[in-house]
Amino acid sequence: MSWNVRIGINPISWMNDDLPSLGGETPLETALREGAEIGYVGFELGNKFPKEGPALKAKLDEFGVACVSGWYSGFLAEVAPGQSNEEAVAAEIGRCAAHMAKLQHNGCNVVVYGECAGTIQGQIDTPVGKRPRFASAALWQAYAERLNAFGEHLLKTYGIRLAYHHHMGAYVESPADIDQLMALTDPAKVFLLFDTGHAWYGGAADPVALLKKHLARVVHVHCKDVRPPVIGQARNDGWSFLTGVINGTFTVPGDGVIDFDAVLSTLHAAGYEGWLVVEAEQDPAVAPSYAYAQKGYRTLKAIVDRLAA
Repeated sequence: MSWNVRIGINPISWMNDDLPSLGGETPLETALREGAEIGYVGFELGNKFPKEGPALKAKLDEFGVACVSGWYSGFLAEVAPGQSNEEAVAAEIGRCAAHMAKLQHNGCNVVVYGECAGTIQGQIDTPVGKRPRFASAALWQAYAERLNAFGEHLLKTYGIRLAYHHHMGAYVESPADIDQLMALTDPAKVFLLFDTGHAWYGGAADPVALLKKHLARVVHVHCKDVRPPVIGQARNDGWSFLTGVINGTFTVPGDGVIDFDAVLSTLHAAGYEGWLVVEAEQDPAVAPSYAYAQKGYRTLKAIVDRLAA
């Protein structure tokens, strides 16, 4: 019995876009060559990849890997004074065109939607607990309506599904936030990127239970592990998201406490088809890129092979 999933990786294991001091000197080609050598068949995008569709495809083809998807920084959670929902969505549609065309050219069918309005994930001096929150049910509802309209546009125009990335330091972080987002948005227009590490850090002591609640919406999966003692210190000492990353909140599958056998078994039983993406923000000077990327790959590959047998 086969299982139609592919194992990809995000270049963040080699170089961090939000904190260039972590691996910023590493050439893109190093990541692509080493990732392909380890066995990854695709890469998510980062800042060092070519910005145009054909150039991106040529670079990936050079190393025999596919384009998994790419992060898109959305700004739909907050509207300008006097701006209507329709105007906010129209502005987002205009802003996203080049990125979506690039993904479409490279055969992607999901986009990683990261909500960046009000986010503190890139502010190294701001405690993660000071993240933005919607002050009322009406604001939540209006946000959901904008996401529905934007997701509908992406599907109709590019054949790309909006995979919403719940993320530390942003509007949608906790299990309750994810529940609310899924309840308010249209299941045919807004989908879920399930991130194991952000789920755990965001308050899901059992990420599998959260995953099971929203399996029908999951179209993309980020596989990262966590180091609970570091997360505990991050919470107690009021660290920023990036301070936590520097100190090792996240790691690759097989190096922390998350039960990836249970995660992948749940996805397999539900008929999930798509990418499993190793994405673990770490300092490559502390967690050498090749060794950790290989550990993540081998952990997932062993489980996938057993489930597909």
